[in-house]
Amino acid sequence: MRSLYDQYVEEVILQPDEERQGASVEGSGGDHPLNLNPNSQWAKHFEDNETLQQIDKDCRRLCPDLNFFQQASRWPRRRQASLRHRVETGLLEAQTFGRSQFGVNTLLARPARRRNSDMFRLPEGQEAHWEVCERLLFLYTKLNPGQGYVQGMNEVLGPIYYVLASDPNPDWAAHAEPDAFFCFTSLMSEIRDHFIKELDSSQSGIQGRMRQFQARLRLLDLPLHSRLTQLGLKSEFYAFRYLTLLLSQEFRLPDLLRVWDSLLADPQRFNFLLDVCCAMLVLIRDQLLAADFSDCMRLVQNYPYADVRQILAKAHEFYTRRPHNAASASGAPSSAPGRPAGALGSFDSQDGAVDAEDSTASEAGI
Repeated sequence: MRSLYDQYVEEVILQPDEERQGASVEGSGGDHPLNLNPNSQWAKHFEDNETLQQIDKDCRRLCPDLNFFQQASRWPRRRQASLRHRVETGLLEAQTFGRSQFGVNTLLARPARRRNSDMFRLPEGQEAHWEVCERLLFLYTKLNPGQGYVQGMNEVLGPIYYVLASDPNPDWAAHAEPDAFFCFTSLMSEIRDHFIKELDSSQSGIQGRMRQFQARLRLLDLPLHSRLTQLGLKSEFYAFRYLTLLLSQEFRLPDLLRVWDSLLADPQRFNFLLDVCCAMLVLIRDQLLAADFSDCMRLVQNYPYADVRQILAKAHEFYTRRPHNAASASGAPSSAPGRPAGALGSFDSQDGAVDAEDSTASEAGI
């Protein structure tokens, strides 16, 4: 798989650049940057640059509370594989001129734009960890044209790459880039429906997941659900981010990794995420019940509860409330699928996921 990744870099980044530059040479087919032919390699290049600009903005601000992503990678790829120059040369600075009644040209406006040259950058031959993530996301986008890049994918990739690149064994850390690519691809294959707009209203899409979340919260804490509904605090205002990004923006990275340890161990593939989201709200229910709309919005969008162990313990409590899961959690025989057994710390025997739903929850769509 690592060799396959090297092939992807060669075919998606290196070869197109070489072929495009070669096609611009006189007598090689007439392809050039101003060619209006939709099949032009330059036209495709400019189209890809629009996506690359968005990826670049998102990756630069990965985990701003850590300086890890701004540090230089110990295993940079050869210069041609870096997208830095492509991003910088793709930012054109326009100027607007006007002609006075005397025929004098006057500069009217110089639109402000972000200048990468003004930002901290590493010397040539080095690349920051965020630049590696940028290349990973660009490759994923090119290899999945039906889905493309959606803002927020960088938040899903960041923790994966961080764990692999921080491995104490240098033989493993040296391959963090290709390993992170295939881990990210595997994870996205399970949550990709959340990032596809055409599937938003389906049961597997993000709207369907938020309906499941609302139904589960209503079963677990009806007064809290009723209060949030009364205030008009829709799940789109906060649960959209919770569910789409797997809580990656709600916790500091070390705490997030502990939460993901339970989420990724879920044999039902992230049903336990709904319990965790409900637990987060229930643990601050007193504040939510006493607050008005603006204060509730602040609480759910900037979650104040920092003890992830208590959040996971409360989520496990919700898990055991369901009849099928209660037998499994107590060690009694159960026909339900087994729970995950790989959670870290003292929660090894507690953290888990929702394996089966009771009939009431099933009818509610959760």
